[in-house]
Amino acid sequence: MKNMRSTIFSNSSNRHVVSAEWLHTHLHDQQLIIVDCRFSLNDPELGLKQYQASHIEGAHYLDLNLDLSSPVQKHGGRHPLPDFDRLASKLSQIGIVSGETMVVIYDDSRLGFAARLWWLLQYMGHEYRAVLDGGFAGWKAQKYPVSNEIPEAKAGKFIPKLQTELVVDREMVKARKDLPEVVLVDAREGDRYRGEREPIDPIAGHIEGAVNYPWLEVTNDQGFVIANQSDRWQQVQNAQEVIVYCGSGVTACVNLLSLKLAGIETGKLYAGSWSDWCSYLA
Repeated sequence: MKNMRSTIFSNSSNRHVVSAEWLHTHLHDQQLIIVDCRFSLNDPELGLKQYQASHIEGAHYLDLNLDLSSPVQKHGGRHPLPDFDRLASKLSQIGIVSGETMVVIYDDSRLGFAARLWWLLQYMGHEYRAVLDGGFAGWKAQKYPVSNEIPEAKAGKFIPKLQTELVVDREMVKARKDLPEVVLVDAREGDRYRGEREPIDPIAGHIEGAVNYPWLEVTNDQGFVIANQSDRWQQVQNAQEVIVYCGSGVTACVNLLSLKLAGIETGKLYAGSWSDWCSYLA
């Protein structure tokens, strides 16, 4: 693994994002696992169907609802955090060794789902992870190999070491959101933040005091990460704590990735997000 670590850190300008060219070069490295996280909120079975039809050679599939979330309850939001023992077992089954394996994650939704697993791995204490710049479409545009073969299970060993300080709940948001050293960030599109449109949750609007940094601003229309992410966060770079939320704690992770790219290490996730918050208002 020593060679793998030195390779990614020396050949990638940012260790949290890798290019299709980089991935193609390392496609058959023994200490690399690729995960396909394609998903559609409107058609929850679509991502798996897409994966079964065509995916990056050697990639395994993890499902947002089945693998990366827990069942929905009255409170807690539309995508509660998963059972981490169960997820660790799944990660072990696809060959990931905690603290060793390099994990590259992709989707076709401008990192909207890939960043969820990227963040979950951070929460579980796994450092060696990155998202694929440009996603599956960017990979195909380079005419790199795809396959419909499902890779065999591998023998991994993932032992989660939860970084519980990276998550806040509703009560913590209420207690901390108005403190001068804390910034509360709403990652949804501007019209949802302003309450002009709400396609999913029963109540429109945002948490009082939140500022709006839409997650879609992290990438361009083709799903490539925009350079100089630190430019986005100049107003919050000195905050002691940046709490990020979205509709259900999924696309907020794209902003948490952006904060990492900007060198800001104070980002935390309100996992229940607006869907949890407004469940107490209905």
